[in-house]
Amino acid sequence: MSEPVVAVCIVTFNSDRYIENCLDHLSRQTWPAVRTVVIDNASADRTVELIRSHPYSVKLMVNERNNGFAGGQNQAIAAAEDAAYILTLNADVALEPDYISQLVKVLEGSPSIGSATGCLRLSDAPDRMDSGGIAVNWARRAWDRGAGEPVSDYTSAQDVFGVSGAAGLYARRMIEAISIEDQFFDEDFFAYKEDVDVAWRAGLLGWRSRYEPLAQAVHVRQWQSSASRKRMPLVVRRHSYINRYLMLIKNGRMQGLEWLKLPAHFFYEAALTVYFLIKDPRVLGGWVTMRQLIPNAFRKRRILKAMERQASSGLSVKR
Repeated sequence: MSEPVVAVCIVTFNSDRYIENCLDHLSRQTWPAVRTVVIDNASADRTVELIRSHPYSVKLMVNERNNGFAGGQNQAIAAAEDAAYILTLNADVALEPDYISQLVKVLEGSPSIGSATGCLRLSDAPDRMDSGGIAVNWARRAWDRGAGEPVSDYTSAQDVFGVSGAAGLYARRMIEAISIEDQFFDEDFFAYKEDVDVAWRAGLLGWRSRYEPLAQAVHVRQWQSSASRKRMPLVVRRHSYINRYLMLIKNGRMQGLEWLKLPAHFFYEAALTVYFLIKDPRVLGGWVTMRQLIPNAFRKRRILKAMERQASSGLSVKR
């Protein structure tokens, strides 16, 4: 029997510092059936030139404008229609040779597992974690599980909330089951937290996500510390802020005793707003854009709730 095809989907934007190393490591993957699709989001540097001259073969699509990470990944997924598995990969990630093989084993092992991630280590401190999947707390704040902690503390495979889009393997069966309006990644998010949104939606629909430490990779974490986050472009900070609320509208659920936490949620959001008013008030200008996106988020919430109601019955829902 032939091995299932894995499509590696990379979205580049001014990635010439990283793309050659990323492709070098892809060329050494031990999984025998790998196809790579690169969507370039109108890079102004040498990214496209370097991809075209690299000996590793890819299907390259060059956009005339920046469609964002979400839009670019959706393009790549659509272009990889023969693939049973999709690996979303950042250009600044370098995979160890058996990364894909290890994660395919996980997804092949159980039909209920829809996504898997390996152990992503920091490129400048490889004994420290970059991400062991996505974690979320009671306040719906999401972060990279284990970030900055010793790799030695994350040697056990286990279920996690979700996987980072930096190097996450998704099963086509899940992609098709949870997409809304033909979008796996919500393009209203443009970039940032779109992988958290996918993880949350998948969990609501009964899919599991798995961390497998035998799959190893290194990631150049560009916004690693609080100090470096303050140097993020304003547009990036606003996207991160806006997407938190779009995600809450779409996926937030309160059941049973969780309603008792409602005052704590209001307090947390008020404190967050005060923080931005004092530390970074320009981020709150994102509310202008958010007002335009909120109706879409509520519409998608209704679609998702219908999908949830039907998930256990096996009936399809128009989405």
